[in-house]
Amino acid sequence: MLDAVLIHQCADPSLEPAIVEQFIAKAGSQDPLAITVRSGNRVVLVPKPTTAEEALALIRDNLGRNTVRVGITQYPAGLGIVEAGQLKPEMVEPCENIRMGTALFAKVWRIVMKWYGNPTAKEVMPQVMEDALIAWQTGYFEGVAVFRAEDPSEAKPVQLPQGTPDDRNEPAGSEKNSSESEVSAEPASDPNKASIRIDLKGIGGSP
Repeated sequence: MLDAVLIHQCADPSLEPAIVEQFIAKAGSQDPLAITVRSGNRVVLVPKPTTAEEALALIRDNLGRNTVRVGITQYPAGLGIVEAGQLKPEMVEPCENIRMGTALFAKVWRIVMKWYGNPTAKEVMPQVMEDALIAWQTGYFEGVAVFRAEDPSEAKPVQLPQGTPDDRNEPAGSEKNSSESEVSAEPASDPNKASIRIDLKGIGGSP
């Protein structure tokens, strides 16, 4: 069981602690040295590393040929790396992995939230979380390569109408509609080479 204090100390402050805990519980690992290697949709069996050096060697051996996820947050090891020599050893260090992973997941969360129109209703949050987790696992959301997409953090959140049940005063080009078209038009260029969004809703497991 991961230390909750470690998670809260190292996690990206833009995410609520409850979201971080769900993210790590459903998409991450309890093992800081956990390495998951995939070739397409197939999991590649690799020896379990027992030291940080072994974990890094395993990552280097598979970068460029397979999709590699690393550590507590199952961070995409190949993101932003052109060659194995650029690999950061810190990504297998627990606190740094949590910091990197939650910062990237925070961007994924904001992309999904924007697509939903930045809702505030609690009833919508489980679906937002589910879609954000699938986006994290596949690298895609509604055709967008989420790891390389622009961070919508500067976008103003949509304010829900106060005291009116309908949307009579809502402009024709609402935030949700405009964000859907913007997100769908984004080119998919994720280094994981995934070509479609895979629906993992029925699996219920982490990669």
